[in-house]
Amino acid sequence: MSTEESTPPAMDVDTASDNTSIDDKIDDFCENPTRDALTEGLMSLLKPTVDQLDERIRATRICQIELKQRIESLTDVLTKINEALQCPFETDSYVKKLINAKQKITVVSNILQTTQERINKLHQAVERNTAKRKALLDHSSMYSGTSNIQEKEEAAEN
Repeated sequence: MSTEESTPPAMDVDTASDNTSIDDKIDDFCENPTRDALTEGLMSLLKPTVDQLDERIRATRICQIELKQRIESLTDVLTKINEALQCPFETDSYVKKLINAKQKITVVSNILQTTQERINKLHQAVERNTAKRKALLDHSSMYSGTSNIQEKEEAAEN
């Protein structure tokens, strides 16, 4: 064996592979029942939690919107009372507190919305992975069924 045969050919930068692509590992992925069982178990554990968290975030956002509307109406009422009384009551500080509370609710609402969007993306990724895995498993079962038929035909010929 010469040294030329033992060294792999140099690859162009464009054709070099890190072997990190899922396409490169499809055969390995389909032949690992432990990984499939672990993936299925993790997904069955995470999906209800993600769904429950998503529902709770939606409920919290609805409550925050209602609270924001009530604060706005209360602010309007206090402003009208303050204008109508024309007396030295210090309602301005309460109006400022309500405005500050409204701003905080808006910030928390934005955070919740971002979190919900992330959860939705995670949920979509889980569904995509499940669909891909099922397609790969279906494909591998069809492939293994075809190869078993070919093996039986070859054995019958011999």
